[in-house]
Amino acid sequence: MSTPVLYGPIGRAVRKITPSLEVDALGVYVAVLSMWSAAIGGTVKVSSRGHARPVLLWSALVAGTGRGKGTALRAALHVLDKPLGRFLATHTTSGITSGASLVHHLWEQQEATAETEQGRDVRALVVEEEWTEVLKRVKRDPSFTTKLRAAWDGATLRNTTKEEAQEVRDPAMVLHSHITPSDWAKYVGESEAAGGSYNRILPFLLASVPMLDDDRISLPKLDSLELSNAYAWATARPRVITLSEGTRPLWRIVRRYARILGETLPEAQAVFIERTAEQTLRVAACLAAAECSETITDDMLFAAFTLVRRSVQDAVRITRGATTPKTKRQPPSLADKVRDRIEMHGGRATSSQVLPFVGATAAEVKALPGIVVTVDRTGKTGRPATVFTLRGDSSGHSGRQPASADRDRNRPGSRHPEPQPASAEREENSATVLHLDAYRPAPVPAPEPTWDSVKRLEPLVSTNPFLALL
Repeated sequence: MSTPVLYGPIGRAVRKITPSLEVDALGVYVAVLSMWSAAIGGTVKVSSRGHARPVLLWSALVAGTGRGKGTALRAALHVLDKPLGRFLATHTTSGITSGASLVHHLWEQQEATAETEQGRDVRALVVEEEWTEVLKRVKRDPSFTTKLRAAWDGATLRNTTKEEAQEVRDPAMVLHSHITPSDWAKYVGESEAAGGSYNRILPFLLASVPMLDDDRISLPKLDSLELSNAYAWATARPRVITLSEGTRPLWRIVRRYARILGETLPEAQAVFIERTAEQTLRVAACLAAAECSETITDDMLFAAFTLVRRSVQDAVRITRGATTPKTKRQPPSLADKVRDRIEMHGGRATSSQVLPFVGATAAEVKALPGIVVTVDRTGKTGRPATVFTLRGDSSGHSGRQPASADRDRNRPGSRHPEPQPASAEREENSATVLHLDAYRPAPVPAPEPTWDSVKRLEPLVSTNPFLALL
């Protein structure tokens, strides 16, 4: 599993507080980047080939219960609480479960800030610590995923369900969520990802960390001046961050990595990594903004690529079982259940030994082909017993005939065998004990190695160089 580079002021802050946490540093780093992108998303964009788009980073921390998802979120708040001023307190929300509520929330915020000195503000940080509950509800609203895709793209959002039409241009909404691996596989489906709804989210599996000797240690104080200055720089006016000329070779590698890996993986996994290059560009722009730079350097792009590559690996791990179709076991038929009961009792079973266990009446069992019904009056007292046996000629039930019947049927010129008593059938089907030596082949000496055989044993080089990165 590759280790992402914790880069710049954000990376230094995360590394400083990590020794005081019982949580994977990656979770804190990802949560900080998502919050940071939401804070600067209203004014900062990233451009490649002349097309400017948002720097919004949507993320999901994927781990079992009690594996530190909430701890990572609280540590991220500790890193950015002072540098971002009151942004986190005034722009954080949760529980958006429909497309209409998503647009309405951003529209209300837009209307409330339209007359302020800074102007309209459509930034929002949606934190879903119980994302599974949200995913259960949004399936009822087909417009939710459409609005979700538009919000990540920064496209105009419209809500026509209200009396007054609501419109939000250039939204800057970021989604940060927590979910378990099993719920991700259950609720984040392949069809939604293929449509582009959830493959815009970067998933990260959190690793386990050693337990601290003393859990009463408080988080150390951080010097927030560097990130505070960067936040003031990023929000002072609209800025467009671009790639430097020195990053072009690495950028081509990133794009080739995404293209080749997407064509190599099964479709159920490839749909989750279709935006690898775009996500890398967005992460790099956020790292550049944290250093008050409008140019992405080679180091920034490389650090961003290590993070997104880790998310690609985790997405493949989470969805690894998605390509294996689940096969439903066919329930046994009534004829099969009756035959099993008769064979369990040695080829002869009474009605009390069959009927209660197959859920059928005596008339239904008598109507089955291949079942012989007789009445046993040998008892001195009580009612005569109804006895079920198997007919020797059980045509229509392939695979259930005695072995001798199969051999006689396949012999040229043979006739179908006549019905036999149950005792004769048991004697014929009795097992024959064979010694294991009868199946052991005689030892064959190994041939002397030749030069051609040695050459064939050399490891083959994979035709896809990017598979090694997984």
